[in-house]
Amino acid sequence: MIKNYLLALLLGLSLPVSQAMGEETVSVNQGFEITVNVNTASAEEIATLLQGIGLQKAQAIVEYREINGQFLTKEDLTKVKGIGPAIVARNDKRILL
Repeated sequence: MIKNYLLALLLGLSLPVSQAMGEETVSVNQGFEITVNVNTASAEEIATLLQGIGLQKAQAIVEYREINGQFLTKEDLTKVKGIGPAIVARNDKRILL
């Protein structure tokens, strides 16, 4: 009797684990929009949150902003060396001004 109970208990506990292992991986940011204000963010924040922009390009964005003032349009980012229209387009929904 105890043996059957333990077997049923183990089977019942293993079922949720096996079901969970078969599920698809869900993105951590599902339901959340990732955005960054390029007029106020640090180079580290820009590099982390924008796709295709590493720390060196992010530092160039911050330096350009400090010398020339705030970006008025997203397209103004293309004035920064190394930032082209494709990178701006890829990050269109992430870039805030």
